[in-house]
Amino acid sequence: MATLEEITEGMRDRVGEKSGLDATLKFDFGDDGVIYVDGVSSPNTVTNEDKEADCTMKMSKEDFLKMVNGELDGTTAFMMGKLKIEGSMGVAMKLQSVLK
Repeated sequence: MATLEEITEGMRDRVGEKSGLDATLKFDFGDDGVIYVDGVSSPNTVTNEDKEADCTMKMSKEDFLKMVNGELDGTTAFMMGKLKIEGSMGVAMKLQSVLK
């Protein structure tokens, strides 16, 4: 199982300097921590700060890794209750292009 630091570093690589999100996004893994993506700043930043975001995606770290690795579809995870989205659904939809 990847550590939060390894997952955060992987997200930095995927997001890059200009993700096209033009919004803030937070992955909330409960007791396992958070990943905060600032897609507004230039360059974009990815940290483990627990700040307010335009969209918060709540899921387990395990399910997040499955989603990133293509083993779990985001829509399926949402329908199964494995992924909860708070805030802008539009930001969540933009994320698909970043995660692929």
